Amino acid sequence: MAAEAGCSLGAVQKAFSSKELLLSAAFSRLRETAGGIPPGEPGRPTLHGWLLRLLMGLLPLDDRRRAAQRQGDAFSQWALQTPSVAAAIAESDEHLRQLLAGLVARARAEGEIPSRVDPEVTAWSVLALAQGLAAQLLYAPRPEAEVESRLSAALSALLD
Repeated sequence: MAAEAGCSLGAVQKAFSSKELLLSAAFSRLRETAGGIPPGEPGRPTLHGWLLRLLMGLLPLDDRRRAAQRQGDAFSQWALQTPSVAAAIAESDEHLRQLLAGLVARARAEGEIPSRVDPEVTAWSVLALAQGLAAQLLYAPRPEAEVESRLSAALSALLD
């Protein structure tokens, strides 16, 4: 694997003092490259539309994203026995929840969504929805248009 990356095994061992640190770094890299944030300002022009574009870009609806999802699932299994990997996943999830909560709070303050919508609960729910749907799509693939329609309805339920 080191050779495939153009590195010697010694260079990898020097950079990462343990297998756990290597796995944590690999997970962080996977999250950075698995899917991108939609272009433009986060949450614009509408929070619903931006979230829909974000999640549709991350869900395993093609070979590249299915491979990334399977890799992420493998890291989740490692996390059960490797505290540093668990910490990396938890940190990444918390970062996403904070970003989402901030966007929900802004949309609420601007009157785009009702004031009764709780930013923290909504952020938690959006992440759980995305992770659960991603897992389901691996074993029960659905047409992209169907996923988009159902996901849009789910986001509407969370944001209304």
